Amino acid sequence: MALLSWQTGKVIRIEYETSITKRFWIQVPEIDSFDFIPGQFVTFDLPIHEKANKRLRSYSIASWPDNRNIFELIIVRDKKGVGTNYLFEDVHVDSELRFRGPQGVFTLKEPFNEDLFFICTGTGIAPFRSMIHHIKNKHIPHQNIYLIFGCQTKNTLLYYKEMKELELSIPAFKYIPTLSREQWEGNTGYVHPIYEAICANKRPANFYLCGWSGMVDESKKRIMDMGYDKKEIYYEIYG
Repeated sequence: MALLSWQTGKVIRIEYETSITKRFWIQVPEIDSFDFIPGQFVTFDLPIHEKANKRLRSYSIASWPDNRNIFELIIVRDKKGVGTNYLFEDVHVDSELRFRGPQGVFTLKEPFNEDLFFICTGTGIAPFRSMIHHIKNKHIPHQNIYLIFGCQTKNTLLYYKEMKELELSIPAFKYIPTLSREQWEGNTGYVHPIYEAICANKRPANFYLCGWSGMVDESKKRIMDMGYDKKEIYYEIYG
């Protein structure tokens, strides 16, 4: 497959979601509509190194297809990461970014005859936000949808209010955040015991995993230990 051509995006809006996470809205002026499939990502060529392969950074699209030429990303700052430090320190409204995309095959597999489990940590929520809004907007028939989202503390939960509102507006959508380093009114601990409890009777399900490799690898193992086939597991690893 031939690589997609490079395009230029213009940053039109930036907001902090948390103290270490920013939302970036990027417009592609040369086109009328930036078309993509929920779950896909874009790759930036950032001016952070003289070698081309060391300048590339990929981020999942956090928005959903809406026939506009704008897409949203949500990015957490890694103090040791040259790419995110550049985006946080040097990129502002009206900055231009060279990118390629959309790319990727971490997309929904229809029809949704089984329950959907979206399991993520940190900015791994981005593709699932896109998928959930797409299901709602297109009125796509589905069974139960579980978004199991792991963070350390409440102030690091991303899109919290939005997800709570979606839970009220989408039939059979259940938003289950869990905190590993803070007691609160919701679930505490890691994501694994939550989906294990829900799937104790091995209900028909498909699992979508997104986040750091440790969480994804552990989830794959536990899900298969419950008796599910690896063909029922789809994943995207960050880092």
